[in-house]
Amino acid sequence: MTAIVRIDDEVVDADEFIRVLKLTGQFEGLVEQLVRDKLTVRAAKKQHVDVSEGEIQVRADQFRRVRGLHRAADMNRYLDALGVNLDEFETFITDTLYQEKMLEQIGGDADVEAFFKLNSPRFDSVEISHIVLETPSQAKEMISYLQDDPDSFTEMAREHSIADTRDQGGVLGKVLRGSLGTEIEAKVFNAAAGDLLGPFPTPDGTAYEIFAVTAKRPAVLDADVASEIRRLLREQWLQARAQEHIIEAR
Repeated sequence: MTAIVRIDDEVVDADEFIRVLKLTGQFEGLVEQLVRDKLTVRAAKKQHVDVSEGEIQVRADQFRRVRGLHRAADMNRYLDALGVNLDEFETFITDTLYQEKMLEQIGGDADVEAFFKLNSPRFDSVEISHIVLETPSQAKEMISYLQDDPDSFTEMAREHSIADTRDQGGVLGKVLRGSLGTEIEAKVFNAAAGDLLGPFPTPDGTAYEIFAVTAKRPAVLDADVASEIRRLLREQWLQARAQEHIIEAR
């Protein structure tokens, strides 16, 4: 039994720790991230990505400085408290560098531009606001009122919406494709600026939502879109790497 922590005479061991992670829904995410990291390191080594001793030392020194471990003795005590030896620490630092260098090769500027040209419609965006109400009758009454006085949307959101956005007048801001439910998204992206849409049931079915389309933005390869494309390219790359290995959850 590997003890994680002791509270008086009660010992929390590794089995209980893992059981709690599973029951709280955190286990799968941690395992998924660990698998991603391992796959990335394997790919880096396979492609002969170079990590030098100097780079390892610089990163290890950064690790120590951030944690205020200025003397070797401080670092040794820190690792002892974690139950980690120096070889394991060096492997951690080295693998982190492998991951960073490998991912830097995925999603370069040329790859991002090519992906954008082929998929630009998916990066169209709209700016929307919403009002969320408890009952369908309230929602129908509200949209009828707004059709007569659309300029009152912000005021009505502040006075009547039950959403967290009420203080901002219901503003949701910029929304990309894939951010809304399928039915709502199709109508929102086909609407014109100034249109009112709804009411729609909220995803959990407990309330009703009215949308106002305030602006439509054709796709532009700006910093936010480039960042999202890089994320997608790296996700695709990781999925391809996963197909090269046998991965079994235990």
